[in-house]
Amino acid sequence: MSAHAEAAVPGHDHHGPPIANHSSKVDATVLGMFLFIGSEAMLFGSFFAAYFFVRVVNPDAPAVWPPPPYEFPKFVAGINTAILITSSFTMHWALQSIKRNNRRGLQAGLVLTILMGTAFLLTQFIEYAHVGFNTSDGAFASVFFGLTGLHGAHVFVGLTLLTIAAVRAFRGHYSPEHHHGVELPGIYWHFVDVMWVVVYVTVYLL
Repeated sequence: MSAHAEAAVPGHDHHGPPIANHSSKVDATVLGMFLFIGSEAMLFGSFFAAYFFVRVVNPDAPAVWPPPPYEFPKFVAGINTAILITSSFTMHWALQSIKRNNRRGLQAGLVLTILMGTAFLLTQFIEYAHVGFNTSDGAFASVFFGLTGLHGAHVFVGLTLLTIAAVRAFRGHYSPEHHHGVELPGIYWHFVDVMWVVVYVTVYLL
């Protein structure tokens, strides 16, 4: 039987390479998001490299981090960490809800995630206002604001994507079969949450 005849047989399994521009296992848009996140991880890696140079490699690095009399607001950052981790669960709830055709759950999950992300950013702004130092107070301050500010910018981007998803959700644009507009921002949001845990442990606790 020829290849054309086989293709015409109903239920005949596809053989050979996947269709052009499509992965046989991962949707192209999801794969694109993972590749984008990979590039973002490298961006964070460059900032972490600067941080470790200032703190470890630099021969003039202070013995105590941060150098006295400055202190990092560990408790406030810990609260912010709990907020952001919780927002990952509400994001997961939103995605699972639309997969089960639960539109109310989708809407509630997105709104809660947006509220917690906004609370995170507002808390960070308050932290900056009361931290007691700025970028002119030394290399430690520069890497502190650099890493936390870079992450804050990513939170803002994530909130923008989630707001767009929420508007579409309230307009009824998603279904169990078509929900990439929720899944892709969700993947990005989980990445933002994981990166904050790394930033929190590295900058505030170690």
